[in-house]
Amino acid sequence: MSALLKNVTNCIWHAFDSLQNKSTVHKSKLKVLTANIGTLLDLYGVEKGLDHFKSSQELTFDEFRYYLQHEVFSSLPKTMTLPVIRDYEKKISEVCWLVCRKNLLARDKPIFDDDSVLKLFRIYCLLADLVQDADDSEHYMVILQPSEAGIVAEQLVHCLGLRWDAADWDALGTSIGHFKWAAFLAVLEAKYCSDQQLHSKALVEAVDEIYDVFIEDIIKKGYLFKRGYLLPTMREYWCVLQPCALTYYKSSSQKEQCGRITIDEYCSVEASAGEGRIQRFQLVTPDRTFEFATQDHKSRLQWISAVRQAAAVSGGAEGYQRKARACRRGAGARKEREARDARARLQHEVRARLAAEAQAQELAELAQQDNKKLEELKSTQTELEKLLQEEIQAKRDEEIVRALQARVLAEEWERREELERLQEEQNRMLEEERLKRKRFEILQAKKEEQYREAEKRLKELELEKQRLDNELKAAQEKITKTELTAQALNVQLRDINPILRNGERVRRAISFIPTAKSSSDTLIDLKAIRHIMAADDDEKM
Repeated sequence: MSALLKNVTNCIWHAFDSLQNKSTVHKSKLKVLTANIGTLLDLYGVEKGLDHFKSSQELTFDEFRYYLQHEVFSSLPKTMTLPVIRDYEKKISEVCWLVCRKNLLARDKPIFDDDSVLKLFRIYCLLADLVQDADDSEHYMVILQPSEAGIVAEQLVHCLGLRWDAADWDALGTSIGHFKWAAFLAVLEAKYCSDQQLHSKALVEAVDEIYDVFIEDIIKKGYLFKRGYLLPTMREYWCVLQPCALTYYKSSSQKEQCGRITIDEYCSVEASAGEGRIQRFQLVTPDRTFEFATQDHKSRLQWISAVRQAAAVSGGAEGYQRKARACRRGAGARKEREARDARARLQHEVRARLAAEAQAQELAELAQQDNKKLEELKSTQTELEKLLQEEIQAKRDEEIVRALQARVLAEEWERREELERLQEEQNRMLEEERLKRKRFEILQAKKEEQYREAEKRLKELELEKQRLDNELKAAQEKITKTELTAQALNVQLRDINPILRNGERVRRAISFIPTAKSSSDTLIDLKAIRHIMAADDDEKM
């Protein structure tokens, strides 16, 4: 995600700067830093690609930033919520701080403790700019403009309960030009925090206060009365307002959170009629309506304005202070451009006026000698003034044309972004169609394979059926032969009609004759019967 990398680029540059040697850093050192950043982002093994990235063993900051953008941060989701981005920024800043803290904490007379310096470092990286060195294009610097540094210093001075001198700061900013980290920290400690009467705890609280404002994007905090949901009574809570939420605690220590109200662009706030001395207002969200109250009318107006401001800047993945910083830069650049144009126009008019005055003086001198030349010079002066007005009008027309061109260019960019979005949507739909077609081909292949297996099984069953039919036919023929043999045997037995003493032997013998035996078995049984009958005759005799 390019936004996250842009937010932490200054911190990464400080870590890179503490490791570099003549504008480059060895890959082995960068692998450790990359591995730590990847671990924080739940991306493992991202440092292995550095071995195959570029042929040299050392990388410049541009090359390292390019690798991070395309191999590390590109693996993150394209859209993330502001709390997630803020959590990643904090973790990456702490890792970079561990790398460069030794260099950044080095100073003669430290006043802030290490934790406060870390918070000031994060504020510095938030407001500072990464610029190229004028002497070496491969070397970068992180610098803080005097106007931005003045905002931090003013907030710190007010938190310490001191008086802010804007003129003094303007003179200091003009003399320094821009602030590097060492100069920024030295000015804060030496100029505003060197008073012996300031307690260390007061310094920590002041730094925490400006840290909450700039890093945590806390727009406003203080005590508010809130009506309960189950018990409709007004209870006092310590409330902290951020662009995305209004969190309320039991006390200002912010240790026991009692609730959190999500704020987005669909929320609205409006004043309501109060009862007694408290001043009420309602926060309307898509889910429900919350009722708050303050001690006085001024506080209510401040809270209503702050909540409206939080709802207005709640959208997007960029924090409130980053948006405010971008607006200040845009306004500063616009003012500087307007001042430059005004100076150019003023110089041009001064030169034109001087030229006209010189010509008028010459005309005045020549008027005493020749009235005709005087008339000609007056006409020339009039023509020059007309040309000046035409040139001024032409410049105004040129500015109007430039403004129109800028607006047309902005519209073209919007149309281009819309076309790119449509192209991405079309590519996504094509990819879905390819996946569906691939799944259909796989399913069709499976069906064809099942059909071939069913055909093979059907052929096997037909062969098995044919074999069983043959066996059944052979068995039926065998049974038919056996029955014919049995019938013939029965006819022979009736013809013999033996005289037995025990008639049951003959019957028993006949009952043992099987019906489904072969002809050879039948002959053996016939011999057995005859032997029994002969034995009976012998006993009778």
